Amino acid sequence: MKTKDSKFYRKLWWLMIPIVLQNLMLAMVAVADAFMLGGVDQNYMSAVSLATQIQFIQNMFLAAATTSLGILGAQYWGKEDKKAVNDVFCMALRLCGLVSMIFFLACLLFPEYLMRIFTNETVLISHGISYLRIAGFSYLITGISQCYLTMMKTSEHARTTAVISSFTVCINIILNAILIFGAFGIKPMGIQGAAIATLIARILELICSVAVSYRRGYIHPELRGLFHREKQLSKDFWKCGLPILGACLFWGIGFTSYSSFMGHLGTDAAAANSIAAVVRDVICCFSGGISSAAGIMVGNELGSGELERGKLYGIRLLKISFVCGIAAAALMLLAAPVILHFANLTEEAAGYLRGMFFVIAFYMIGRAVNDVTINGIFCAGGDTLFDMYSLAVCMWCLAIPLAAAGTYYFHWPVVLVYACTCIDEVGKLPWVLYHFRKYKWVKNLTR
Repeated sequence: MKTKDSKFYRKLWWLMIPIVLQNLMLAMVAVADAFMLGGVDQNYMSAVSLATQIQFIQNMFLAAATTSLGILGAQYWGKEDKKAVNDVFCMALRLCGLVSMIFFLACLLFPEYLMRIFTNETVLISHGISYLRIAGFSYLITGISQCYLTMMKTSEHARTTAVISSFTVCINIILNAILIFGAFGIKPMGIQGAAIATLIARILELICSVAVSYRRGYIHPELRGLFHREKQLSKDFWKCGLPILGACLFWGIGFTSYSSFMGHLGTDAAAANSIAAVVRDVICCFSGGISSAAGIMVGNELGSGELERGKLYGIRLLKISFVCGIAAAALMLLAAPVILHFANLTEEAAGYLRGMFFVIAFYMIGRAVNDVTINGIFCAGGDTLFDMYSLAVCMWCLAIPLAAAGTYYFHWPVVLVYACTCIDEVGKLPWVLYHFRKYKWVKNLTR
């Protein structure tokens, strides 16, 4: 079968570029927050970085639902069964709405307890509370809008998601500048201004997503579907979703513990980690875009019954992921001096950040391959258990114990502790490649 065809590259390009753009625009909000708040007070930047770990954990729960939506949605879209696509959409909306409500109430009622999970610095806790009490309202909205955006990507409207995200991110950044520093008669609001800007942007994102879903050719949830449960589809949804939820919790709590380790190493370590996390997330947008495109492309082929073509698409996408990882590592090394020049950090924090950037360069190679293979190709065929197993071993039995020991017992240098938090992505790479060649992911999930 000839897979070196224009159809493959054309579809990859038209899916990947809008998703990368969407991911980049979302990451730019974190960049704007970091540099604008850092320009006012380094502690503002550190506090927001720690406070947004709450949303990071929320996103892990939401990812279980939206990834299941993407897996089943892509396969049924390939089969051209729009009723099943709509039913899966409604399942995801119900679950994401419940999760969003829980996190909203937690931020509203218990912000101090949430901040104490990540730091014992009084000044960071105080600033974080101010942020969460406002930004928490945006967490109520996020889950619903994520379902709509996932559905658009799955139904071949990835460009629309890029337009919506670009618009709301631009609004967010403009409002950040106005509300944080003060302009047009508005007094400087600092960290609270950043929270208000985030809330307004999320409201606009939801309004745009719902409005666009009613255009011709798009999928919008039917009222009946929101209150009706398809037993067999629900079973398939949870069969995909529960392992993803387990993997997301392993990864989310583990990744959050990394921020906790940095927070307990002092304000300079927390500040350096804040910028390192933002830069890492920006560079990861490229592998994330390829991963999402891989899931849709391979899923469409498997769902339509073209198993051999889906398998060969997966092999090609794996090779592309290696190229992406090497390019990302090179980009990190080239960007490091520029970022260090503009970062408003103490001399000690800048030294930490310099070392972290070198660690990230090596980390990106493993991260790119794992993103595309595990989150894209494996998930496309419903092979969702592997991610949970690999995280249980490589993150929880290797990276976290090493980083915890280095932080609390051995008192290792900050950059060495940071390197321990990145070792899992590189460590599981051989296991990922071995599992890929077993081809358990080549499976049609439709009925």
